[in-house]
Amino acid sequence: MEALSILAQDAAAVADFGPIGAGIGYGLAAIGPGIGIGYIVGKSVEAMARQPESAGMVRTTMFLGVAFTEAIALIGFVVAMLVQ
Repeated sequence: MEALSILAQDAAAVADFGPIGAGIGYGLAAIGPGIGIGYIVGKSVEAMARQPESAGMVRTTMFLGVAFTEAIALIGFVVAMLVQ
């Protein structure tokens, strides 16, 4: 019984930091997609510079990759808001 009261006090203390925790959680969730988008765009520019005739196909594929990677960041944002 004493363990439950200790857990309840810890949960109340953590609830006070909900918005801060959500901000930190989303910040950490945005690091991966940020790195991923930078990598995708960098490699796409490199591919377009090497083969300019295929720039249209590379650009289309790049935008799809950026959209899917950005979806991960949006999911992290939604989870951070739901936890709060």
